[in-house]
Order: sequence, then C-alpha cells, then structure tokens
Amino acid sequence: MSAPRRIVTGHTPDGVSVVVSDGPVPVSRELPDDGVAFHEIWNTEGAPARIVAVEADEPTARTLAVPPPPRGTKIRINEFRPGHLDERGLQSPVHRTASIDYGIVLEGEITLVLDDSEVVLRAGDVVVQRGTDHAWANRGTVPAKVVFVLVDGEFDDDLVATLPGGLAGLMHGGPRD
Repeated sequence: MSAPRRIVTGHTPDGVSVVVSDGPVPVSRELPDDGVAFHEIWNTEGAPARIVAVEADEPTARTLAVPPPPRGTKIRINEFRPGHLDERGLQSPVHRTASIDYGIVLEGEITLVLDDSEVVLRAGDVVVQRGTDHAWANRGTVPAKVVFVLVDGEFDDDLVATLPGGLAGLMHGGPRD
C-alpha cells in the first residue's frame, strides 16, 4: 500500500503563500494482522486551530491514536485489505470515541457494523459517525480506502445516562488499546 501524497502550504517570513512540503505522508502505520493501514495526513490541537507560517514539528509524528487531540482534529486515510475478518466477521474492534467522524469512501466497499444493523458503504458514500459503538469490515475482494476526518467531541450527559456501561469502553488510544 503506497502512502498518499500530501501537500502542505505555509508562509515565508514576508507572508507570501508557499508550498512547505509536497510528497508522501510522512507517517504511515500498518497493523498486518488486521489488514489495516493508517496514513496520517494532519492533526490540529485546540480550537481554533493555530495557524503559523511553518509548523515547528510534524503534527502526525505521534503514537497511533484513534481519537483526535482534545479540542482538535485529525485527518487520515485508512486502507482495509480484504480477508482479515475475525470470528465475528469484523476487521476492527468494536469501539466508541468522543468525536464526530466523517468517513468518505474513496475506493472499494466497507461495512459499518453498529449495535443493531450494518450498512455497506461504497466509493462516494459519506458516513457521519457520532460517538456510536461501531466496527469496520471489508467483506469484499479488493482493498477499501476511506478518508476519516475526526473532530473532538463531548458526550451530552443525558446521552451518557442511556449508554450501557456509560463511557466505560471509550477509546482513548490506539486501535487495540
């Protein structure tokens, strides 16, 4: 799986708009046993996101974590290879994050598994994932490529009161934490 191209813009000391970098994303991580690759595109911390001329550090060079930073955002491309389903027919663990996630299918087909249903998403489909327990499964024969834009969120107390176990299973770290 090749890393996607990332173009990052910035400013010169005189305020002129320039391309700061143009090349493959610098951080890609694979979970070979799960058949999933994470291509980290960009992260922001805090809101509003701070805009500087040139970033001092690569914002994606961190430990792999699913949710975005507090009050931040994250954009990544996940590639789900076929043939990596567990005994339940899932490719990812069932998980919940305190975030609003926009998933845009670029290629292939991926199944979103919820508590009471499943939805098959195809190229061009967009899902708005709102803090629900869910898992992913590529049950097709070709890789599925999905862009995820994650925005930090906060659960409403009334909703938390209805969730079995509350927020005890909330994911704070990586895909297998």
